[in-house]
Amino acid sequence: MLQPRIASRTVRRTRSCLLSSLRNYATLVNAPVQTPTATSSSAVAFAPPSSPIRKEGGFQLKTYKPRTPGLRHLRRPINDHLWKGSPWRDLTFAKVGHGKGGRNNSGRITVRHHGGGHRRRIRTVDFTRAAPGKHMVDRIEYDPNRSAHIALVTNEKTQEKSYIVAAEGMRAGDTIQSYRAGIPGDLLKSMGGVMDPGMLAAKTAFRGNCLPIHMVPLGTQVYNVGSTTGKGGVFCRSAGTFATVIAKEEKGKHIKSVSVRLQSGEVRKVAKDACATIGVASNPHYHFRQLGKAGRSRWLNIRPTVRGLAMNAADHPHGGGRGKSKGNVHPVSIWGTPAKGGYKTRKKRNPNKYVVRERERNHGKRRTNK
Repeated sequence: MLQPRIASRTVRRTRSCLLSSLRNYATLVNAPVQTPTATSSSAVAFAPPSSPIRKEGGFQLKTYKPRTPGLRHLRRPINDHLWKGSPWRDLTFAKVGHGKGGRNNSGRITVRHHGGGHRRRIRTVDFTRAAPGKHMVDRIEYDPNRSAHIALVTNEKTQEKSYIVAAEGMRAGDTIQSYRAGIPGDLLKSMGGVMDPGMLAAKTAFRGNCLPIHMVPLGTQVYNVGSTTGKGGVFCRSAGTFATVIAKEEKGKHIKSVSVRLQSGEVRKVAKDACATIGVASNPHYHFRQLGKAGRSRWLNIRPTVRGLAMNAADHPHGGGRGKSKGNVHPVSIWGTPAKGGYKTRKKRNPNKYVVRERERNHGKRRTNK
């Protein structure tokens, strides 16, 4: 029995609508977004963005219609909130000289596989966050010199502008503050003149605020963590990184040091007055991007990596010979250091006294899932 004519037309129309919806230049990967649960304003701990599941696709990436071979495999995180204009000129300087090619002051190559790339301007980022008072976030910007995003902030009292590493979820219009110079008098007055740790954490430990790490509650995730007093952050500055405050070493009634757990599993001891910013570093899906073509790596100042087996004998221990042969030598680097088998280079008699527990190392052995 034949189908009615009206029904067939509706099927054709729906099919044409589906095809027309796929004719966009840039499309999104069809995957739901997993966002952390909303917390109240008095929350002191911020959960990191949930790790994406590769099978189910717990995040969104921007894809492109393959009009060229370079667009076929191009994948980018969705960052529609970023500033579309130029950076703040007074806080930048040009990146020039042979340092772009991985050379030192004598012209010798110290970092391989660097060279070329699009011209850049270095953004002067404030890792210390020593200026007190409230700061207004003007905009979130892309920084070509780092994986995380940066935020342009303005001091409400002095109207001075500065760049900081942006936290995940930070947007233009937010108000942040640094408490490294001490607790403001109005905040102390609002607590009745008594220093209550729980009430102090409820009023200060918000996303983007910079605190001395002894003021951060246990279990809180922080980034841009410092190691010594009076200096800037040195840990957890890349995209999506964070550390967790797990312990505070007390001597009498005073805190002596604070232990933090890094994402590698290493537990490290830092000074009690070292800086720490509440939250997680921005752009957490950065490592899921796909450049799509070799030329995009060259734009990013990345030169090709050549295998030692493909070199001449004068250039690498694996080079030379007829065909694919390493010359009956064990795998080594270009300088002759053993590359496999768990070759250890750290001194046992001079350990790092600030490392409470080292990260897990496989030492050349395959890890087993327990």
